Amino acid sequence: MAPPAAAEGVAPDPWVSVTPEGYYRFTAPQATVQEIVGGTPQVVELQGNIGPAGTWSDLAMDPSGTDYPTQVGILEPGLYYYQYTATFPDRTKKSFRNPATPVAVTSHPTWNTFFVPGPSVQWMSDVANGGEVAELTYDSPVADDERTTLVWTPPGYDAERADAYPVLYLLADGDQSVDEWTELGRAPQVLDNLAAEGALADMVVVMAQVGGDDARAELLDGVVAAARGAYNVSEDGAGQAVAGIGTGAHQALEVLRSDPGTFSEVGAFSVTFPERPRDPNRTEVAEINEGTDRLRVYVGNVLDPSYNKTHDLLRTLERTGVEHEFDGVDPDSGDTWDTWREGLRDFASRVFQDDAGHGPREGHGPLDEKYTPPATGSISTPHVDENGIVTFETGTQFADAKDVTVWANWAPNGAWFRVPMTKVGDRWRLAMGPLDGFYYYRYVVDGVDVKDPEDTVNTLTGVSPLFVPGETDRLLGDLPADERGTLSTLTYDSAVAGEERTAYVWTPKGYDANRAEPYPVLYLNHGGGQNYGDWVEVGRAPQILDHYIKDGSIVPMVVVMGNGNSPDFPAELMENLAPAARAEYNIADDAANQAIAGLSMGAMNTLNTWLTRPGQFGWMGAFSGGLFFNTPQFDPAAVNAETRLARVYTGDKTDFTYQATMNLLELLETNGITHEFAGVTQGPHGFDVWQKNLIDFLPRLFRDPENTEGVELRAVVPEGENGVLALSVADDGSGVTLDGPQNTGTALRFRGQLPTVTVTDSRSVAQAGVTGWAVTGQAYSFDSGARLLDAKHLGWTPRIESPRAGLVAGDARATALGGGEGLVIPGRLASATPEGRLGSATIGADLVLDVPVDTDPGEYAGTLSLSLFPVD
Repeated sequence: MAPPAAAEGVAPDPWVSVTPEGYYRFTAPQATVQEIVGGTPQVVELQGNIGPAGTWSDLAMDPSGTDYPTQVGILEPGLYYYQYTATFPDRTKKSFRNPATPVAVTSHPTWNTFFVPGPSVQWMSDVANGGEVAELTYDSPVADDERTTLVWTPPGYDAERADAYPVLYLLADGDQSVDEWTELGRAPQVLDNLAAEGALADMVVVMAQVGGDDARAELLDGVVAAARGAYNVSEDGAGQAVAGIGTGAHQALEVLRSDPGTFSEVGAFSVTFPERPRDPNRTEVAEINEGTDRLRVYVGNVLDPSYNKTHDLLRTLERTGVEHEFDGVDPDSGDTWDTWREGLRDFASRVFQDDAGHGPREGHGPLDEKYTPPATGSISTPHVDENGIVTFETGTQFADAKDVTVWANWAPNGAWFRVPMTKVGDRWRLAMGPLDGFYYYRYVVDGVDVKDPEDTVNTLTGVSPLFVPGETDRLLGDLPADERGTLSTLTYDSAVAGEERTAYVWTPKGYDANRAEPYPVLYLNHGGGQNYGDWVEVGRAPQILDHYIKDGSIVPMVVVMGNGNSPDFPAELMENLAPAARAEYNIADDAANQAIAGLSMGAMNTLNTWLTRPGQFGWMGAFSGGLFFNTPQFDPAAVNAETRLARVYTGDKTDFTYQATMNLLELLETNGITHEFAGVTQGPHGFDVWQKNLIDFLPRLFRDPENTEGVELRAVVPEGENGVLALSVADDGSGVTLDGPQNTGTALRFRGQLPTVTVTDSRSVAQAGVTGWAVTGQAYSFDSGARLLDAKHLGWTPRIESPRAGLVAGDARATALGGGEGLVIPGRLASATPEGRLGSATIGADLVLDVPVDTDPGEYAGTLSLSLFPVD
């Protein structure tokens, strides 16, 4: 299981809690919700950027007791924003937040937020001892009203510093408030972490919204003038930078053209032009290039509405000769704060830095052509492009619907989320991604589940498959036709059910019906409410088997997937389906070559058959199931006698059969039945779990135990390895004897070496903040028993034994007789900046003791105390 999220991951919303496993649980009291929305809603949902790739998604909060509860997880680290939405029978909706919480997002007053910490988002986590954010109000020169900006000042900001601070102005998009830079952009955390890493110039950052009739005047005569009046910031172009999102990016580019040289560095995130701007002329280009050190352009993937406009901007810059940098297409997100936050981190780390690079970030791609989505009416099943962007489009049959969503297992760990579609003409449309892997979906039309009417291939289940090739789920993808096994249907008469029934049968590539040795057989069973088609249409069993045969990872076998909906499953299988399968296919009938497995209800049927028909199946797998209704009578010794492998699987605690599986394990243990527990498969009661179970189970089947060996692996994570700031001195307890003396004429001089000092710093940025560390030394009087010599007589010359950037030796400290003050007051042995603090540092020093030439004889002993502490 993933570790539970840290305390900071919980929002200030008392309706939100985190389970020990790391699931975020939302519990809204029904009475409170009904009071807020003014009635009893038909549906209450959690809505937020909780879907794949941060897609805005809906999750039902079904009533339970006095509450509307739901949960989501285990979530990837990051910032999440959400709201609660009530839908009434007429499909009208009302969104709200917990009224006991303050407004978390100014421009979206119904939203709340929470942050899930983790190593991948350490760069946007809270930092101790970071910079400060303050409001700055000013009178707008354009609108003639009072407006507010936000100003971040770096740690140690000095308003009286002789050199003014360089300043970066960040401009919000037109529909954003200035507060979004902090509320969703986490700009202070991004800047604090860069500062802590030593990757940020010592600068001030001003966040503003400069909409209105004259954005140039609002920026230069309003925001910039106010910042100069209130803060010690540069007024020189070389010390000024500007960047913006959307229309804010357009405003930054307009000032670049109208006032070249005012800002030496300009960043454009997802730029939006109200209309196509004219090309700059030669004079403007020359002035822009002369006055600008960096113009850097950022954009998200093809879901970013500014994608094609950014393409046009880049071509214009190239055609006219404006020098620029392109960060490349961010493949992971579109016009979201995930895109802009990362862009801010990149741009802020470059401005006012002489050695900043010019190329795109790793993993970002070119923007060589515009994106053209599939034309309306041109797709009937989901369209998947080469980058994993998926487009859904309905037919016109839902033209009168009030809302349509796509409901699929793309929530974390395979849970089901609804993603709203947008009406385009008489159709409903959705583009999302990038996705990667296998999903199954259906539409929800005005609250009613509807299988995709255009899916005429998968007819046995209520869902349709969607496979997106990528880095995950290779075993679930289709192989070329000539590399696959054969999937056929078997029709047989069922005396138990009193009807003709159908089963799917998979035979491996190269199957030989006349082979002398019959093939081993696996009877693979579906769950409750399912049928023989589920392992094929949803479970992807044929694809998994095909890949395993191609890879040589499983024993060639035949797999029979029958109809498990029967009042007496053991009889149905053993007296009807199995004989029919043996009559049609070249398969075995002995325990050593017969296996049985199933999911949920199919696991119950599997267990009942295995236990009550001992000697029939040597291999058994139970996926997310137990003996739900009753425990059959069975003979443990007989079951053990023929069983080669009995392996039990379960999802995590969100799998509603989890406890039934735990009870099953206890039953098997109590009765002495040999079995294996595969451990917990992270995820709920669904095919994401069961596919993993099947993938694990298949390679174990029909293997000779005598030819199988295991290698036990152990991993021990010791305590105290992380979060340490420690000092050690290589002193064996005997101390240091200073050599000498040397008579200098004015003093008797003794020399020696300080024992090796090692500083180890493994603190995270969240723990260290923007601090480095320092080691100081202070001496105490030397005593011979007859005379004291003050510590001012001891001095040193520090040195770094393991040099690196950001690690500095302290200044030499002369003795009192050498014209200094010695170590009677602490002297710095060494220090590290945030850039140089991490890891181990080895430090040494040359020691010198100068005493008067008339010092009484004797052995003088003193103490040099070394101290380690964090410093800003």
